Amino acid sequence: MSDARHVLVLPDRDAAEQVAEELADTFALPQEPQLVRDALAGEDDAEDAQWLVVVEDTEGLLDETRLEALATGHEGWLERP
Repeated sequence: MSDARHVLVLPDRDAAEQVAEELADTFALPQEPQLVRDALAGEDDAEDAQWLVVVEDTEGLLDETRLEALATGHEGWLERP
């Protein structure tokens, strides 16, 4: 079984919103992915922030390879524990 939560890191809000929409369209998710702004250490400017897409996967059904491919297709990555 995989982790109960997957975190995809994206370079900006637009990419994060697009990934969240694609996740909802591709996978039968029990709940919508969460978007979280992650300011880089020491930076207050909104331009210097990454966006996280947090996906709950309590059943362990999501394929990490597909999640990673989706993130990298939007210049991001899948965070590994």
